[in-house]
Amino acid sequence: MKNTRGKQVCVVIGATSKWQADGRMTNMLHGHDIDENIVPVGVRWGVGGAIAQKFASEGFFTVVTTRTESNASALMAAIREQGGEGMIVELDLSSLDSISNAFATIRGEAGEPDALIYNAGYLDGRELPPDKELLEYVPVSILDTAIHVAIRGPFLVAQEVLPAMRKKGEGSFFFSNNSSSLRGRKRYTGSSLYYPRVMMRTLAQVLTEEYSELGVHVANVVIDGTIDSPGTRALPRNANRTDQIINPMKIAEAFWYLHTQDKSCWSHEIQLTPHPVKPSY
Repeated sequence: MKNTRGKQVCVVIGATSKWQADGRMTNMLHGHDIDENIVPVGVRWGVGGAIAQKFASEGFFTVVTTRTESNASALMAAIREQGGEGMIVELDLSSLDSISNAFATIRGEAGEPDALIYNAGYLDGRELPPDKELLEYVPVSILDTAIHVAIRGPFLVAQEVLPAMRKKGEGSFFFSNNSSSLRGRKRYTGSSLYYPRVMMRTLAQVLTEEYSELGVHVANVVIDGTIDSPGTRALPRNANRTDQIINPMKIAEAFWYLHTQDKSCWSHEIQLTPHPVKPSY
């Protein structure tokens, strides 16, 4: 589907979730798919899916990227059922050619992005057993994945979209990040190798210095807690702490708030933490 009506364009990099009903993390912990109907449609695909639905509901032509188109087909169907418009583009962040080809498709069929949300994630490292917690046991392939997603990927994506935003003198480039971006932290058993996320936050700070004065709004959003989804809601440990689980639809509202801020008072980093939880630092 092309952007035939000339709508503003929002691109969500990583619009699906490892915790969606048939996601990799859901299957790793539960051993099977989860019924997606246990959560509202706005929650089913995590943060990326909620952001895609929000911007589509606000009149944007929304492009969702994923490594395999079928991963996002249900999300795009939901966007269209809600009256929105958009398209799915396959994109592999480990491949320069894939990134270049994806944005050539986006420019040709949707147009230059007015807003881009970088929401890509990874689960590599979670599979390591307790006796492999130290850095010396981490395979370099796990580090490679983290670097591709956390720093090389957003660097290459920025090179694709920032020139047009700079020439136009406006645009939004937002990072969806987590609390591991705030400082170096060791990887605990069951966690991904997240310390490269610090470099993602640093990139956001650099791009703010370089592009803010040129009219491009760059911001790093620290999502500080467990995000609601089919896979996380079904975990027994979350049954009695619903007030500590973050609603991705509310996260999407925070991204929309950033996009609509007046240029006289831009935010360049916000941290989203459930009220009973002490914020990470």
